[in-house]
Amino acid sequence: MASNAAERIVVSYPADLSDWGRFQVEKPAFRAYLTKTLGRVREGDEWEEFVGVGCCGNTLDVPLRIEAVEGGDEVTRDTEVEYSVREACGIEGGWRVQSAGGPA
Repeated sequence: MASNAAERIVVSYPADLSDWGRFQVEKPAFRAYLTKTLGRVREGDEWEEFVGVGCCGNTLDVPLRIEAVEGGDEVTRDTEVEYSVREACGIEGGWRVQSAGGPA
């Protein structure tokens, strides 16, 4: 591992993220995606990440935040990605987001 490589990062998502959204974020493929795309990070970095398209074609963008960085600041394929849950933010990512009754 390079000297500036992060050994571990903790990424948080909001408490009101649906079970489907949590499944999308926590699956191994999404963790691998983060290790390939994040680059340099620091505690407090925030961004929205597209995590999937529901059965009706509506997308789900999840607000993520870096809560902790151990080691260097460069996320590599060897960086361990852990998740934590932070306060709710009003995200609408359940089945409702995929239906006509969902948000506009």
